[in-house]
Amino acid sequence: MTRELKTYQKKRNFRKSPEPNAGGRRQKEPLFVIQRHAARNLHYDFRLEMNGVLKSWAVPKGIPKRVGEKRLAVLTENHPLSYANFEGRIPEGEYGAGTVKIAEKGTYENMKPKAMSTCFRQGRIEVWLTGKRLDGPFALIHFKEKNWLLIKLRKR
Repeated sequence: MTRELKTYQKKRNFRKSPEPNAGGRRQKEPLFVIQRHAARNLHYDFRLEMNGVLKSWAVPKGIPKRVGEKRLAVLTENHPLSYANFEGRIPEGEYGAGTVKIAEKGTYENMKPKAMSTCFRQGRIEVWLTGKRLDGPFALIHFKEKNWLLIKLRKR
């Protein structure tokens, strides 16, 4: 069990849940995925590939669509890269029970001249998402404990 996925793996019973245990391969460009998660409360999971895992935030009100729009994004446990392809139903009684569907997927580019891990540690991530429906800049700003803001930025 890798250190980066320890929390993810501890929360799940892979004999009952169809979620991937680990795995996934890095691509040439880092990927992002947004998954619609109809769990106890409907939310969207915003995931960015970073250091061989998917850094993950739960976004209760959905991904911002207009420039300047802000959404609460709660940092959750890292997920394996293979989770970027996961769609399915997590059974009742299991962590995250409900239906997961991919809403958007693509690649991203770090807009800062620093490593993504440094941006994450410093609490300010700026990325350009390139997907089927999303194409443009977004920021994640850390402000309190696990709480971040996901903000749609203006194209430069």
